[in-house]
Amino acid sequence: MNSSTLNAAKKALTITFSAGSILAVSLLSFNAAATSPAHPTDLNSSGHNQNIITSQAFSSSNYQVQDVTKMFPAPEIGMVQHILTLPKLDDESNYMVEIQIGQTQMVDCNGGSLSGDLQQHSVQGWGYNYYQVDSITQGPTTMMACFKQAKKEAFVPISTELKIRYDSRLNKVFYLPEGSELRYRVWAVESQFSTSKLMSE
Repeated sequence: MNSSTLNAAKKALTITFSAGSILAVSLLSFNAAATSPAHPTDLNSSGHNQNIITSQAFSSSNYQVQDVTKMFPAPEIGMVQHILTLPKLDDESNYMVEIQIGQTQMVDCNGGSLSGDLQQHSVQGWGYNYYQVDSITQGPTTMMACFKQAKKEAFVPISTELKIRYDSRLNKVFYLPEGSELRYRVWAVESQFSTSKLMSE
């Protein structure tokens, strides 16, 4: 094989590799987009996705009674009341709200873990539900050698996961220990139901 033929082969190989790399990156981007939670578009129809839920948090020292949540108990000392307000959507059956509860900590390669018991309670005489975690403690962790790797700041959730139906008729109320965090995001349906059918003989 002469030098000109060899150079042409190298060039073709480089183009093929570059195209393959672009395809690989495109597939990775598609997969990431397909598995990420989809947020409903904002109420102004700007075309941009955003988290449309708003939140308020009150401790026992700055608690304010509000008409829409006055039936819920005031936060006790050492606890924080978190109130999530969900705006009305056209078809709320197509949405869910994911809740994570935990703390932001400095972690090493073991990641860390937290323990907390998430309980659902009912407001006496009203039938409205709220959620409460009385305490959050350090949980078990792996014992990998991190070889002096620098610690980094990360959100560490409790093991209990919560997904609730999107329902704008009533605020979602949580009571958590001071120093803990409540994170939330909206999931949207991106496909219709399919039906499983018996195969004909």
